[in-house]
Amino acid sequence: MAKRAQIQSFRHLDAKKIIATGQRLERRIVERFPDSGIAKIATELVAIANECVVRAGWIAKPNLWLRTGIGILLVATITVTGSMTYSLAQGMKFADNIADALQGLESGINEIIFLSIAVYFLFSVELRVKRSRALRAIHELRSMAHIIDMHQLTKDPERIFKSSENTRSSPERTMKPVELSRYLDYCSEMLAIVSKIAAIYAERFKDSVALSAVDEVENLVSGLSRKIWQKIMIIVAYQQSSEIGPEKKRKKKKPNL
Repeated sequence: MAKRAQIQSFRHLDAKKIIATGQRLERRIVERFPDSGIAKIATELVAIANECVVRAGWIAKPNLWLRTGIGILLVATITVTGSMTYSLAQGMKFADNIADALQGLESGINEIIFLSIAVYFLFSVELRVKRSRALRAIHELRSMAHIIDMHQLTKDPERIFKSSENTRSSPERTMKPVELSRYLDYCSEMLAIVSKIAAIYAERFKDSVALSAVDEVENLVSGLSRKIWQKIMIIVAYQQSSEIGPEKKRKKKKPNL
């Protein structure tokens, strides 16, 4: 049983583990880049992850007040339908009461239509409220992804090995290749956490509009991560070329005279 429970735990996202991963990433960023903008973003991302647990739990939970109202209306609809059927059957037994029965039938149909509209309205109210809250949370994640991208936007790895004159508006570039690589890697990890938080809403709330919004966030994060990893690969290639260059010079033999 314990083994089966462990297997089942890998079939659903664990919000607590996502929060723990975000907290550890925050500590790593603060230790390497204290008092930086990216450290503040990491702190805010952990706060959003904690809020996600509460929001997703609220969205997944049925609204008991609305469900109670829907149940009452359904009982009323069934009662009216039964009463109308009984009145029509009684009226059909006596020719004199057919007109009255048909009149009662028309009145009963109108009541059933009204109650059905009320039931649909209550169902749609719950869906709209939950959808609105989910979309608002997913929009925050989309904004967070763009903020992370803005912080890595000016981190140009080519400036490490290509010297060029700065203008007065040029951003400061004081990071070494190793520091810049870690900075970009942290941005990529934060984007991955943003995607996982969005996936929690998709898992807890099976709504087509919300699922579409989550897919958009995941596509956005995937595209931003690709740009970041292109920069990281440039840094890796530069570091490898810097290490291989001096080594080749040492191994090069002098020609025989």
